[in-house]
Amino acid sequence: MTNKILFSALAAVMFALAANPANADKWSYAIEPYLMPIAIDGNAGIGRIDNVDLDVDFSDIIDSLQLGGMLHFEAHRENGWGFALDYVFMDLSKNVSGPRGAVVDGDVFEGVFEALLIKGPGLDREGFDVIAGLRWWDVEVDVDFVPVILPGTLSAKPEENWVDAFIGARWKKQINQKWLFSLRGDVGAGASDFTWEVITGFRYRFRDSMAIDLGLRVLDVDYETGTSGQPDYFKYDTTTYGPLIGFVFNF
Repeated sequence: MTNKILFSALAAVMFALAANPANADKWSYAIEPYLMPIAIDGNAGIGRIDNVDLDVDFSDIIDSLQLGGMLHFEAHRENGWGFALDYVFMDLSKNVSGPRGAVVDGDVFEGVFEALLIKGPGLDREGFDVIAGLRWWDVEVDVDFVPVILPGTLSAKPEENWVDAFIGARWKKQINQKWLFSLRGDVGAGASDFTWEVITGFRYRFRDSMAIDLGLRVLDVDYETGTSGQPDYFKYDTTTYGPLIGFVFNF
């Protein structure tokens, strides 16, 4: 209930800022579709099935990706206040390893939506931004677990949604008229025990309204609910990471 209240309050603030026509000429915007070949390190626990290895490298993503997408939107007022929305999702299937050498045929869907408030110098201006927001996770792990010793197959298809709050900062440094370096970090918790994220990279502006981002993103979460060994148990302890390339459109 607390997470829903926080999310609703943040969404209301963002809507109020963006919808004020009296200050429309004082806003600047950026929208960025981006590509990110994601790798996952970690493990999951599903009901009576624990320590399912979810290590998926970049070559596995290419072979098993069914659907994926990434989009970032950011808006700032001249007074330094702004907000950003970011969504990344990935749907893949892969044979992964389970405890005691068992085989797990799994489909993994991971979607992460971020909504954050920003206070800083503005879009593409060097300096420090202070950020705070909410991160919504949507994770589904569909597995068929084939034990080595016992006959038969165990199946599970849990879907978990949860929200974490986070705080952090972003530092931007103008290298020259074309290149901008940025480093963002945040830490948080909520429904999960702990989560953190680091995003760093360079932005090359080749037109006043267009730029290219080249960077690296690392997102970690430690989430657990239910009782280990019971049907309601779910654990998702993973690090999702990868290089990114995005195309930025300013208006």
